[in-house]
Amino acid sequence: MPCTHHVMRLGVRWMLQTGFVRAGLRARLADFANRPIVPAMTTMNISLPDALRDFVDEQVANRGFATSSEYVRELIRRDQERLRLRELLIEGASSRPTTPVDEGYFDRLRARARHRQPG
Repeated sequence: MPCTHHVMRLGVRWMLQTGFVRAGLRARLADFANRPIVPAMTTMNISLPDALRDFVDEQVANRGFATSSEYVRELIRRDQERLRLRELLIEGASSRPTTPVDEGYFDRLRARARHRQPG
């Protein structure tokens, strides 16, 4: 059975072939439809003490990862996200102060959100 992502690509290709899509979206959808599903990967070997290897094997078995590589990739992705969040927090802390946030601010924010909702 094909994965959902693959089915989506087939649907996008059909929309492009049949002219079902507006011209403005054609290029973006074509890019999506032709992008490789799995990014190119390289191999990296790491050395671990037995205790860490056992821990990784346990995490793979208990948390639904298919391989230790999948587990390590997830750890790296989470670390990237953590670093990006840290950058954003530092950027925010370094920025100019804004007006104080009070109940009126949230009332205006809710009103804007309601106004943008369709229907």
